[in-house]
Amino acid sequence: MKTSTLLRASACAFICQWSAYAFALDPLSYAKYDQVKTTALHLDLKADFTRKTLAGYADLTLNWIDKKASTLDLDTRELNIAKIEAQDAKGAWQPVKYTLDKLDAEKGQALHIALPGQPAKVRIHYQTAPTAPALQWLTPKQTMSGKYPFMFSQSQPIAARSFVPIQDTPAVRFTYTARIQAPEGMRVVMSADNDPKATGKGGWKFTMPQPVPSYLIAIGIGELEARTLGGRTGVYAEPMRIKAAEYELADTEKMVAAAESLYGPYRWGRYDMLVLPPSFPIGGMENPRLTFLTPTMIAGDRSLVDLVSHELAHSWSGNLVTNASWKHWWLNEGFTTYVTTRILEKMYGEEVATMNLQLEQEEALDSLKDIPKAKQALLTRDPDTSSKNYTDEGLAYPKGAWFLRTLEQRAGRAAFDPFLRGWFDQHAFQSVTTGQFEAYLRSALLKPHPGVMSDAELDEWLHGPGIPASAVHASSARLAALDLKRVQWLKGDLRTRFGRGV
Repeated sequence: MKTSTLLRASACAFICQWSAYAFALDPLSYAKYDQVKTTALHLDLKADFTRKTLAGYADLTLNWIDKKASTLDLDTRELNIAKIEAQDAKGAWQPVKYTLDKLDAEKGQALHIALPGQPAKVRIHYQTAPTAPALQWLTPKQTMSGKYPFMFSQSQPIAARSFVPIQDTPAVRFTYTARIQAPEGMRVVMSADNDPKATGKGGWKFTMPQPVPSYLIAIGIGELEARTLGGRTGVYAEPMRIKAAEYELADTEKMVAAAESLYGPYRWGRYDMLVLPPSFPIGGMENPRLTFLTPTMIAGDRSLVDLVSHELAHSWSGNLVTNASWKHWWLNEGFTTYVTTRILEKMYGEEVATMNLQLEQEEALDSLKDIPKAKQALLTRDPDTSSKNYTDEGLAYPKGAWFLRTLEQRAGRAAFDPFLRGWFDQHAFQSVTTGQFEAYLRSALLKPHPGVMSDAELDEWLHGPGIPASAVHASSARLAALDLKRVQWLKGDLRTRFGRGV
């Protein structure tokens, strides 16, 4: 896949180029989704905490694009496949043949299913491995009460294949349902419609009616309680943490409303959160309808809720409009980082947002010394054939946000805000590439406002190293005043209750 050129191409060339962006296959997936796509998934699984496994079956509903295709290629990792069946025209399940490739360290194992004709559904009976990268099994000692074990998933970017045999690529979106059995006394929650009043009798049942990519399938099982925060917001946490979580996250309903006022309606129904045990490996994960949060954000003074605003922002950038492959990671995280700042400004004022923005930009500039120049672009010019060609994940957050902020500053919010909302509205529940965004940017913002950014500068932002010299740096008056006090204290000119500086 080749990125778009600087020159404004003819209509024919543009269409051909857009097609290349839209249909280049994800190199981190074995799936041939140009031939067949999963449109719906049903999981029926039982959790075994002694063996640290999930076992049962997955039903995949298929849309056959290539009418000559007869093989379904799926992504897996360390799954023990018991049998595979296809549903015939009469609705009966018939056994089919399959092969499982050798393990690849990065991509896992390709599962090739030979099918008679093009069945509408395939059922895979399987069991996960105790070492499945997506699943973390905790002992009771690793929980607050020490009474029950705990399990949670983390699928991004390509770990979902270790607990579901699936087309594990952000280019494929599907709805899903699930029935999960768990030991008595434990609650199951998923990135779906969680019912706080559910008892789990007959299994915990879930529906995700909006199409999502595989990395957004999430599950948590443990001793959990629920609290309602607002009409469509709530939190789940361990009983000994639920009160603190309820207090810390009290402003969540207001955050959702603030985001909606900027970028349109929240399209996922409820926005709930799960506060996990301390072993959760990242700050937060934007699983739709159920954000996963680290307990370290519960500071007792609501000072770290910017994490929630970031994960909430993903409800528009990332979950609603998703990068089609991980080469285009900045479309998820750069956009989300920009939207986060706007939500913070709406909630807590311009100065708070500017403080966060200045620190974010300074950290980005400081990080450049440790990142090879070839990895500093938002998007490399290399074809999307290997993750070795991908750029630095961490830099994509602030650099992508800085790029969008530059466009906002020059076009003005009266033009930029409808432009960005239009991007979300016109590409809702779709997986997209940088080429598609660039085409939209040119037609919806740069053409009606030609002085906003030149072709050369646009190319520098997207494909060049570092931060362009033309970028405006955020400056917080509050941080400047604090820094002045620091300098005065170091010179010995400022007395504090701890004495003078040296």
